[in-house]
Amino acid sequence: MNNNAKSADTMERIKTVIRDVPDFPKKGIIFKDITPLLADNASFSGAVKSLAEKYRGLGITKVLGIEARGFILAGPIALELGAGMVPVRKKGKLPYKTISATYALEYGEDTLQMHEDAVKKGEKVLIVDDVLATGGTAAAVVALVEKLGGKVEAVAVLIELEFLHGRAKLPGRTVDSLIKY
Repeated sequence: MNNNAKSADTMERIKTVIRDVPDFPKKGIIFKDITPLLADNASFSGAVKSLAEKYRGLGITKVLGIEARGFILAGPIALELGAGMVPVRKKGKLPYKTISATYALEYGEDTLQMHEDAVKKGEKVLIVDDVLATGGTAAAVVALVEKLGGKVEAVAVLIELEFLHGRAKLPGRTVDSLIKY
């Protein structure tokens, strides 16, 4: 089997194990549940390898995982790339000195933080999350990286909800998604 056919098979397998949960977390939303993917070794491994593949040999030094499902993907992707992994968490969850970025939500705002020494000036960074929806979270993390002098190589996500136009909040950025809805 050639690499394109293998890749198409992997993407199809990944898409079939993602579960739709209607009306979660509120009525009218169809939540894309990745826990069945995480429980299936072949799908989980395929997703990690597929997300990491494009960035091999590019000198990525840090992979940032966005709370909480982004952590699950970022750790193994960092290992695949020979990079460090940095958790980006909601306000008040990290034990050391932090920097913060606040961003708008449809119902208010939220704040993300990372340790002030997590990214060094000039480091090449890959930002990883499970879903790109409206783009606010990813844009806030880009701001954190740039505040510390890091260079964002890309934002890589397992799922992109294209109808929410999240890429619009990341102009000029490379955004890679395995699955698009």
